[in-house]
Amino acid sequence: MLKHVSFLTRDIAATVAFYERLGATTEKNLTTPEGHRRAVLRLGDGLLQFFQVTGETPAPHPHWAEHIALHVTGLRDLLPKLKEDGVTVTRDLQPSPGGRDMAFVQDPDGRQVELLEG
Repeated sequence: MLKHVSFLTRDIAATVAFYERLGATTEKNLTTPEGHRRAVLRLGDGLLQFFQVTGETPAPHPHWAEHIALHVTGLRDLLPKLKEDGVTVTRDLQPSPGGRDMAFVQDPDGRQVELLEG
């Protein structure tokens, strides 16, 4: 069973705010004993963990094949609001292979995030 997936981030506050907007709840947001910022976000049964480490830069791959996929509610209403707030949309609203609404956006570090109507 998967416990969590962990990523680097440039800005922990922006990353937490982005994922909370997509339905995540913050379980931890703290400074580690080593002085790194760490946030743990719950998305349903899964956890995403982010570290902001001085001197380290996240380098997510820009191709859609490497992504985080999230079920969201009300994607048709959410997507225009994300665009208004400057979120980069890399694949606009379209039907998924299963026929549900789907879009791809980038998180604050440029990581691809698939939004699937759930």
